[in-house]
Amino acid sequence: MSHDRPSNNDNLVRSAWRGVGGSTGYLLASFFTSLLTYTVLWTVFSVGLSLAVLVTGIPIMAFALHLARGFGATERGILGWTGLPAIEPPVWPDTTGQSTWRRSLTLLRSPHHWSHLLHGLLVSLVVSTTTFSLTITWWAMTFGGLTYWFWQGFLPARETAVDWPGWLAAHVWYLQGWSSSAVEIGVYTVGGVLFGVTLPWVIKGLARMQYTISAAMLGRWPSDDLRARAIAEAAGRQSAVHAEDTAMRRLERDLHDGPQQRLVRLQMDLATVERRAASGDAEQAVEVAKQAQLQAKAALDELRALSRGVAPPLLADRGLRAALAALAEESPVSTHARLDPAIDAAVSPEVARAIYFIAAELLTNVAKHAGADSAQLVAEVSPGLPSRLLLSVSDDGRGGAELRTGHGLSGLDERVRGLLGELTVESPPGGPTRVAVVLPLTDVVSAAAPYPEA
Repeated sequence: MSHDRPSNNDNLVRSAWRGVGGSTGYLLASFFTSLLTYTVLWTVFSVGLSLAVLVTGIPIMAFALHLARGFGATERGILGWTGLPAIEPPVWPDTTGQSTWRRSLTLLRSPHHWSHLLHGLLVSLVVSTTTFSLTITWWAMTFGGLTYWFWQGFLPARETAVDWPGWLAAHVWYLQGWSSSAVEIGVYTVGGVLFGVTLPWVIKGLARMQYTISAAMLGRWPSDDLRARAIAEAAGRQSAVHAEDTAMRRLERDLHDGPQQRLVRLQMDLATVERRAASGDAEQAVEVAKQAQLQAKAALDELRALSRGVAPPLLADRGLRAALAALAEESPVSTHARLDPAIDAAVSPEVARAIYFIAAELLTNVAKHAGADSAQLVAEVSPGLPSRLLLSVSDDGRGGAELRTGHGLSGLDERVRGLLGELTVESPPGGPTRVAVVLPLTDVVSAAAPYPEA
């Protein structure tokens, strides 16, 4: 234990001083950048404000807002010296393709631009001046106090100054008998030690204060996240509608080109059998009936293949895990399944149906295009807020799969985005291939124990 204490103390000291240099550099640099920011923004904005009645000042004011955005980005950049988490930039209005006048009006309606302007014109200068002064004071008192014994001899004589060291030596019992010079050096040294001990917390506290203010005025707001989520949900709904429309059109085309044609042929063959039987040509009728039987079997096989895009009764009866296990078992390619028991409790029936479709199509793609000997299907729930369902299909095939418009994976990607999820493809030439789907879930599910293989 005696060997651990010095080590722990050393760790505490290093932890306290870690980041002090970067925070000091930021506090010093921020003062000078705030001076530059204030000077430039006040000049440009005041000119624009004075000319606003003539309309020509509006673009100048908008330009000041644009400059404020740039200075805000600079402030967020040098804040990185402190080692604190990076401030996420706000969501800016899109002015691409707009005329100068419309762009100016867009900037004037942007609350983030006005927040940046207020920070540059007032808040930054006041706060950085305060923190700059305290930073200089703490460092000066630390080094000045600890080295006073050296440089005090170079100071000019204080003929008219109050001899406070002599007064302390005469009236403080502990210092009686000390010379004025020794008392003065002792007081400054103790002061330097006190300032030095508190310096890491003061410097990092000042940096943290500026960071908090900058994050509130120059960073991303909760309303930005809500707006981005609304946009993502709208895009997801559009993708879902497009994906379902594409799936319906494909099903319609497949029914028309496959089973429908065979059923028409079957109808014609049955009519031929009827005519042959009526005419007494039993042998020919039997031959045509055999052909009709083959057509019926082929039509049934095609309908079974198409029905893989329709949720099976097993999904409703026994849940998603059992349905996915059946998919893996029925796949033409030998498929190993690892399925989390928590998925049945985690997903709603609608989401379970969509996940089943996605897994079925991924396994069909493996069978048709991968040239694989084996595959793996994994489905598991990742807890959190919100919880997520992770679905992946990997194979040892030829690889080279990619998301391209008009191909099967692009349709899957639209369906996944319709559920506000994400689809990723890892498929180098020569394989292996892994397609992963991450879907956010609304319900929080506790972490499941290590799950058995299906």
